[in-house]
Amino acid sequence: MVQDVRTGATSADDLTAQMMYNVLIKGLDGGPIRWRSSLKNTIYDVLQSKADWAETESETDWDFFWADKGWIHHELDKMHLADWQRINHFPNHYELTRKDLLIKNLKRAKKQLEREDRAAEAAQYNFFPLTFVVPSEYRMFVEEFKRSGGVWIMKPIGKAQGQGIFLFNKLSQISDWRRDHTWKPGQETQEGDDGPETYLAQRYLESPYLVGGKKFDLRIYALVTSYSPLRIFLYRSGFARFTNARYSTRKEDITNTFVHLTNVAIQKHAPNFDAQKGLKWSIRSLRTYIATKHGAEAASELFHAIQNIIIRALLAVQPAMINDKHCFELYGYDVMIDSNLKPWLIEVNASPSLTASDKTDWVLKTAMLEDLLDIVDLEGKREAGKVELRMGGFDLIWDGGPVMRFDKPTSLPSMLGCYNERDRNQLRVYKKTGPPESGKEMRSARPRPEGGGAGGAAGAGAGAGAGGKLP
Repeated sequence: MVQDVRTGATSADDLTAQMMYNVLIKGLDGGPIRWRSSLKNTIYDVLQSKADWAETESETDWDFFWADKGWIHHELDKMHLADWQRINHFPNHYELTRKDLLIKNLKRAKKQLEREDRAAEAAQYNFFPLTFVVPSEYRMFVEEFKRSGGVWIMKPIGKAQGQGIFLFNKLSQISDWRRDHTWKPGQETQEGDDGPETYLAQRYLESPYLVGGKKFDLRIYALVTSYSPLRIFLYRSGFARFTNARYSTRKEDITNTFVHLTNVAIQKHAPNFDAQKGLKWSIRSLRTYIATKHGAEAASELFHAIQNIIIRALLAVQPAMINDKHCFELYGYDVMIDSNLKPWLIEVNASPSLTASDKTDWVLKTAMLEDLLDIVDLEGKREAGKVELRMGGFDLIWDGGPVMRFDKPTSLPSMLGCYNERDRNQLRVYKKTGPPESGKEMRSARPRPEGGGAGGAAGAGAGAGAGGKLP
């Protein structure tokens, strides 16, 4: 039997199947792949750079569409998509990415495991802080607050970039919030009234892990290409976002957002913010720092625990998700680490920012998006149904079950934060061509160390990110 050198097919039936697959993927007319994008940032740059792809303004005649969430909510249900069309959100992604629904699904998954007498598995759902949805759970929250006290954080479920978030340690401190939201405990929503805005009241992590005296959280990227079976790819690179001010638990600092919130949208307004200094660190630098300070085994356990959080959160929402073969989704996970090296899930973003704020950001995001397009495979380059363990900077971590990557025990059960040659390759592209026109707002920032020498340990060979320097 003659093997087709282009497809690897070894029989007439195989060859016909592969050709049909390519036709479906590439469209019936065999022309260039037609794409649309609601965003004009790095995803637009990457799509525009594809030689055999063509941008279209058509509302319906496209092969690939990077849509905003609003379009998904209002238009997707009205369309009948062709087999080969691909779009970047699942219909009800909000089961994972809306703060209150995420908590509901995590609690439900834990209770279901407990009902099935799978106590050990249920105990693994201990990675989110104690949380109440208010106003619906306000009375339960008050009972818990009076019993245990401490510092709590309020977050509106429908806002992003730190908007509307505040900390408190006394019930009297939320009296203004209750008054502003024209709501009283036990109040019923009237017909035609949307009611008070929903918030999360969440126990604040008062003892975060600090680097250089500053608090940070992690932005980690996971790609889901199917919910049935669940298929998850984890990107090796990511970054830590630091506060501009040193961490403090003093009562007078409880309202200081520059101490407590890591959102760049908040921190850039700090009085002494220095854009050239930078407030980001690569995850690879952080992993190296933790391995240097606490040992390679501790670092390995931490990053494996983070990977498990990503998997368990997706398993928790899987029963509620509408699986659509046309859809894939890139999620931005926000994770915090406490002083005991325990990771905590803060939230999951359906539209993680793809705007590049500097050279390192552009390198990370464009490389990641190019790898994402290779996985989605609009051009039909891969053998139908074949899934690689690694594609560019993405590692397959779940494919209907755990993916066994190693044949023997290893100190690297998660590749998160490990070397990613895609960063270096993409940096060569940047140096050769510079950022595209849409990336001209970027600043080529090179952070400087602040004071102490802790950054030296992390920076030695740490690769991409804030130069291995402390933010």
